[in-house]
Amino acid sequence: MLKGLTTAALAATLVTAGAFSAYAAGHAQYTIRATANSNENDEDADGLNVFKNFVEQASNGAIEVEVFIGTQLCSNGAECLQGVADGNIDVYISTSGGASGIFPFVQVLDLPYLMADDRVAEGVMENNTEFMRTMKEMTLEASGETIRLMTVGNTGGWRNFANTQRRVAMPSDMEGLKIRTVVADLPQELVKALGASPTPIPWPELFTSLQTGVVEGSKNGITDIMGMKFPDAGLQYVTLDGHAYMGALWFMNNEKFTSMPDDMKRVVLDGFYALQQATFASPKRKSIAAYEEFAAGGGDLYVPTPDDKAAFKEAASPVFAWFGENVEGGTRILDALNASVAVVEAEIDAARAADLN
Repeated sequence: MLKGLTTAALAATLVTAGAFSAYAAGHAQYTIRATANSNENDEDADGLNVFKNFVEQASNGAIEVEVFIGTQLCSNGAECLQGVADGNIDVYISTSGGASGIFPFVQVLDLPYLMADDRVAEGVMENNTEFMRTMKEMTLEASGETIRLMTVGNTGGWRNFANTQRRVAMPSDMEGLKIRTVVADLPQELVKALGASPTPIPWPELFTSLQTGVVEGSKNGITDIMGMKFPDAGLQYVTLDGHAYMGALWFMNNEKFTSMPDDMKRVVLDGFYALQQATFASPKRKSIAAYEEFAAGGGDLYVPTPDDKAAFKEAASPVFAWFGENVEGGTRILDALNASVAVVEAEIDAARAADLN
């Protein structure tokens, strides 16, 4: 699948985003080239900086991590993942939408209202759950053993519906709204199921599209909304329905990982754990100021009641059937997700009960 894609030649003169650690320079036995198509203030950059620091220190300088933030190595999901498959890029982070063209099953993270909150989602993303084991197996299978899924972190909190027109408290309030989506099929199916009109727009064009009325809303986390200054384009209504966890899928070239000795593999694995924890924490911290800024600017925040959430989930139910019927491996990965959610929720309930006694 991946071998049919075209890979652009990588320039030999690229400069890393940060200076190499002094103790690692000139002594590294292994080099990991890692990239994120984001900016220095993004959760992805936070995660990569933690990964670099941990791996270089824990390996005592045997592993050097070169960090490239932005589009120096590649510009989109398909191109970047091809670079990982070819070995030109060692580590890349993608959203589910960015990876769905090659790994359609990762769109399971866009299925709505399956995980209640951060505690559940973070438990499900632990590497030993049925969901994560299945995702890793499917990634290796679909890539012809060239790409490994190392971990799933977070990139922006939770997706919420936001728009320029009115408060959305019930599914009927979505009727007729032009909602920006990514090109991936599932987000478009969700928007249609709720009665709105999906409009695929590239991320860099979203501000102008909101400003001119090409679209009237989007599905984003609050840190993205404020970071891109979307309220200045008229976006003033946010419904905190938390319909999808904004998973950050961290991929690695399989040959690079397997070529390392076991002690270095353990360092890399532990580095991805540290990265994951950093990306779990980063959106929580950044969202506090983002919500305050949005409200101070006159923005309307609506928190759906349990009945409201139930109505949204019911309206969105056709998406689950579509996913199982149209996405290769859809039933397998959805069953694994549901099983892991049930286990994690039971563990959380038991822990709460113990603490209440």
